[in-house]
Amino acid sequence: GAEAAPGGPRAASSHPLAPKVGAAFRPGKAGKVLREVLAAKLTGVHYSADDTSVWTREIADEIKVKLREMEPKLDRYKFVVQVVIGEQRGEGVKMGTRCFWDQATDGYATETFSNESIFAVAIAHGIYVY
Repeated sequence: GAEAAPGGPRAASSHPLAPKVGAAFRPGKAGKVLREVLAAKLTGVHYSADDTSVWTREIADEIKVKLREMEPKLDRYKFVVQVVIGEQRGEGVKMGTRCFWDQATDGYATETFSNESIFAVAIAHGIYVY
């Protein structure tokens, strides 16, 4: 059969343009995942500059796995997870995040954790792939 010329007509996408009803990214549910993982990994932990890069990777990976396991399944979602860990020194820290996305389908959740030794911030973005 003949191939369509570059830039020529294409078949319509068979991918849904929105998640199923009730299967959209929910910041509240995602925030609970972030809170639980941060607490499980960091409760009782003391700051160690040598260990923070491993901790941030492990926490981010576990958050991504748990977001994938949430019910209802978030099919066709990509997750971007960022984790920052620092030493408690009584100084303030400001973080910001911006994204260009579809407010009807995409979202983010953020949670913080702190003890006498460390602070941590986790952010998870859920982006629906059309």
